[in-house]
Amino acid sequence: MELPLVVGIDGSDSSLLAVDWAVDEAARRGLPLRLVHASLWERYEGVRPSFGTDRPAEQVMAEHIVASCVERARLRNPEVKASGEVLPDDAVAALLQAGPEAFALVTGVRGRGQIAGLLLGSVSLAVAARAVCPVIVVRGAEPNRQGVLGRVVVGVGDPTGSASAVRFAVREAEARGCDLTAVRAWRSPANEPVDHMLIADDAARLREERASAGIDDALREIEQEHPRVDIHHQTVEGPAHHVLLDATAEADLVVVGALRRHGRFGLQLGRVAHTLLHHSECPVAVIPQPV
Repeated sequence: MELPLVVGIDGSDSSLLAVDWAVDEAARRGLPLRLVHASLWERYEGVRPSFGTDRPAEQVMAEHIVASCVERARLRNPEVKASGEVLPDDAVAALLQAGPEAFALVTGVRGRGQIAGLLLGSVSLAVAARAVCPVIVVRGAEPNRQGVLGRVVVGVGDPTGSASAVRFAVREAEARGCDLTAVRAWRSPANEPVDHMLIADDAARLREERASAGIDDALREIEQEHPRVDIHHQTVEGPAHHVLLDATAEADLVVVGALRRHGRFGLQLGRVAHTLLHHSECPVAVIPQPV
């Protein structure tokens, strides 16, 4: 049985966009859709409406959110099997607990009650930084969210931390029938002492060649396994978080890895993933890589 695509919903505009994106993704992947609402979220929303019923307003509102989101999903694509439920837990805990039995977790940029100027809500950040399954944060402009640009981007860094991300990205590109651009950043230390400009040029050329060899090695096996996917290798000089952020402008999805070290608590996100989650111009997939 296929694991479901799990979407965190709270009735906010951001979560509705996440539902729409997840319906399309479930259709591409042939997955069921599970919409979950953590009832404790409503405690932080201030005044609650009264619905003229003996049931707690929080319960009525939670059930309404779930029912309306399930209906939205079914209207968008009746062929996707969509279900919904209210989970009696904190939002982060509920989604993290759903992770082991999910194909991926999907969230919006921020939930209800979040300050409008926030780049990323605390729930989305915590889930992306701690989940044991892939997490997709739906953000960016409509063309990027709708998947009309025909391009998936994956960051290729240390093979230890990017192998799972590369595999997820190539399968995503295959499901979408689009190109995959694998990006590896390289840098010349600004304070590297050199005696001659030609020596500096040679050093930079060597670093670029190493980056190119690294990306070739990381993709060789994947390209053999997925010959139908057109994979472009791209090496760019600059900080990795800037290089990948620039690439999101023309992408439907950007995929990055995140190391998950056993026994370590708290947020486990590198600088690249953290930057993309806050500033990317397209949806971001964070793929855990156990070490």
